Amino acid sequence: MTNSHTETAPSTIRAEIERARDVIRRGGVILYPTDTVWGIGCDATNSEAVKRIYEIKRRADHKAMIVLVDSPETLDRWVDDIPEVAFELLEAAVDPTTIVFDHGRGMAPELLGPGGSIGVRVTSEAFSRGLCRAMRRPLVSTSANISGMPTAAVFPEISPEIINAVDYVVDYRRNDLRRSKPSSVIALSSSGVVKILRP
Repeated sequence: MTNSHTETAPSTIRAEIERARDVIRRGGVILYPTDTVWGIGCDATNSEAVKRIYEIKRRADHKAMIVLVDSPETLDRWVDDIPEVAFELLEAAVDPTTIVFDHGRGMAPELLGPGGSIGVRVTSEAFSRGLCRAMRRPLVSTSANISGMPTAAVFPEISPEIINAVDYVVDYRRNDLRRSKPSSVIALSSSGVVKILRP
């Protein structure tokens, strides 16, 4: 697979989404901007691609990774037993919020936590949302750093080791130096019990 890392002439977000989608459809791993920090991602239903991300990050495979979807309406396809309060939380959220549900469905088993739980975030950022729509499936999203190292808030902070390990580096927003923080994380049980894991 071609490894494309050189920043190209400015391209439209639509063209970048199509390039990233094509790499992912071939089982590739990409480096891309999200609604929080830059992320490493792949098709959340592709076990081999998910395993590669664990290898790239040198992350223990028992530490689950989250996925992005493009809208609350798509949650039903990938999560079992969604309590109504989930949609209320998403509607009320001001900042990016990841919800850990009890049972994911149809995704690579390597992504799931204890008992089959899965962390899902509905992204409102233009590129990641557009890519999820183009893929018609969830997109793995994990911070672009070696496990245990500081999270890269902006593209210039991402290590060459990470950049050289992926199959495609998205051009869009590389020069955006606005700093974001990781999302809030809420665990939501099938019975509707809410627990804040990260404010």
